[in-house]
Amino acid sequence: MYDFSPSSARRRSPVSSHVVWPPPRSPSPSRTAPRPRWSRSSRTLKSALRVRPLWLVTVIALAAVIVIFGLTVYQPYIEIQFHSREWIRQHITPELSKGAPPKCFTSGLSPSYNITEGLYGKRRWEVQSGTGMQLGRDCYEFAGTLGKGGLGLGPTDTYTEVTERKVYHTYWRTDLTPFGDRQAHMLRSFFATQPRSASKLILWSNGDLLPNPILSNFLSRYPESFELRVVNIPDLAKGTPLEGTDYVSGSGVNDKKAWVDGDLIRLLVVWNDGGIWVDMDMLLTRSLDPLWEHEFVIQWDCYDKPLQPFNGALLSFHKHSPYLCLMFEIMKISPAPTPASTDWGSLLYLKAYRTLLHLSIPPFRILPWCFIDGASCRLDNRLPDPFIPDIPSSRRSGDLDRVLGMVFGVHLHNRWEKQFPKDGWVDRLVLRKYDRVLGRRGEDDIEES
Repeated sequence: MYDFSPSSARRRSPVSSHVVWPPPRSPSPSRTAPRPRWSRSSRTLKSALRVRPLWLVTVIALAAVIVIFGLTVYQPYIEIQFHSREWIRQHITPELSKGAPPKCFTSGLSPSYNITEGLYGKRRWEVQSGTGMQLGRDCYEFAGTLGKGGLGLGPTDTYTEVTERKVYHTYWRTDLTPFGDRQAHMLRSFFATQPRSASKLILWSNGDLLPNPILSNFLSRYPESFELRVVNIPDLAKGTPLEGTDYVSGSGVNDKKAWVDGDLIRLLVVWNDGGIWVDMDMLLTRSLDPLWEHEFVIQWDCYDKPLQPFNGALLSFHKHSPYLCLMFEIMKISPAPTPASTDWGSLLYLKAYRTLLHLSIPPFRILPWCFIDGASCRLDNRLPDPFIPDIPSSRRSGDLDRVLGMVFGVHLHNRWEKQFPKDGWVDRLVLRKYDRVLGRRGEDDIEES
């Protein structure tokens, strides 16, 4: 059936009639087969790095020169923020923005508030610049236009007719840190810069501060200009939209950093008495009189952050102001604040501001950042860090002293554990001025034992 004869094998295999067995081995790939392309590239790179290191050094040096030259000629502005779109919809969208204006400005308006004067009245001083003023000393020099002014033609800082003492408020929580010399600097700054015959500072607290020897000395020295009060939130909230809510009764609000409860207290005490609020971590450098005619908060810093633009470290509203009433309404309907957050501070002011714009109601004023927060800007135009010793080459204090005379204060942003360097700029240009007005430190405040 199958033909395996030699003749048939020759017919089927015409290529070769000679079979070699065993077959020869294939050539070794290590000797004759071409290398993969990636292998040759890797070898070339290693060779280049080993043989020509000068080429790599030259490239790096050239790139460094380009970067340095670019930073010398150009000033970069880079800021990247990420915010949840859902968070923006929930927290940034104007509240109470549908329908008629809130009753705070209509039927619920307090009879003690003159809305025509408050919203549309004439002002002597302009406190809003219209621009961010991030260049050079623009912001500081704008601050210098308030008061007597550079031409000497404007009214003086104490232009207002004294009919009753102007009220200032501040707050200290007794369970955080004992009231000591660092805290006393703020009180000394107040009595050294504000007209004592026409001013009154109320220090609020969540406990009794009277036994403190430092405060006892201030009370005895300035009995008409200084007062201690204990906060009672339910009483302060009477007549506000927050009355009867859990925020002011029952558990209330509290956090370890005193941010949320501090933000609530600043609004309630100003609502009840009117006046200017000054944070305890502040050193005042001049009279606040030119600001009294305005209701305002202040910019957070010079960067004009779109979602965190405002700060309440320096804040002013008239007694029973509808602006504060609106803020209480927003607090009532908004989600509960997160502890140690600015939900009832910067975020609340932004909500209220945008709501007022949406309802075509003139909003409260926004003071420029440098009025109290000159350190919150770029390296080329911000005030030096108050807790870092001076650089010897920068000890020329004349220009800095002039700037401090233009702005209204220096915001220290807490940092209670730090002390001012001896003979630093705060010691030389701020604290020693208080000493010349009030007497040496230690005469009116005593270190706690």
